[in-house]
Amino acid sequence: MRNPQPQEWRSEELSQNYYGDYKPFNFVDGEGVRCSLYLSGCLFACEGCYNKAVQSFKYGQPYTEELEEQIMADLRQDYVQGMTLLGGEPFLNTAVCLSLVERIRQEFGESRDIWSWTGYTYEELLEETPDKLRLLRNIDVLVDGRFELSQRNLNLQFRGSSNQRIIDVKKSLEAGKAVMWDKCVDGKESFEQIKKAQMI
Repeated sequence: MRNPQPQEWRSEELSQNYYGDYKPFNFVDGEGVRCSLYLSGCLFACEGCYNKAVQSFKYGQPYTEELEEQIMADLRQDYVQGMTLLGGEPFLNTAVCLSLVERIRQEFGESRDIWSWTGYTYEELLEETPDKLRLLRNIDVLVDGRFELSQRNLNLQFRGSSNQRIIDVKKSLEAGKAVMWDKCVDGKESFEQIKKAQMI
């Protein structure tokens, strides 16, 4: 696993603007019905990474205007709650992510929420480059931190290891510290709560 210094990894130097997959109308990448974009490229190299192929910045195919139009069309469906950014590492693909999330905000305002997974911690992102901070400010819920194989826990909600957190970004920015998402649950009860939350 790699631990970068602040502002060491720069999206404009690393990203190839590729994505590994796009999954519309799924129930696993956050609360409710979601459209999920898996960005290509990650340098954290966590032991036990479940999506190792997507660590390559050239995995998959180039992000296109046509795909963005498809994502926007899918998000217009009334039953869709929001957009999820995963990877790979979304914060090393800020050109793609900012293009998409700022368009979502322009068209939908706050009526579609935006989730993102990241290997960075929330506190690390606050010390990062302006593009990463700009992306962070457009996120509603952030699942943060490296995957730690020694802390792996299959009972956790939306996380793979117990060091990872589900953070309410807007409340955190207002409070000046990380504030947990108020619907976060742990342990065995999480499965029932997830099922209940995802019923449509």
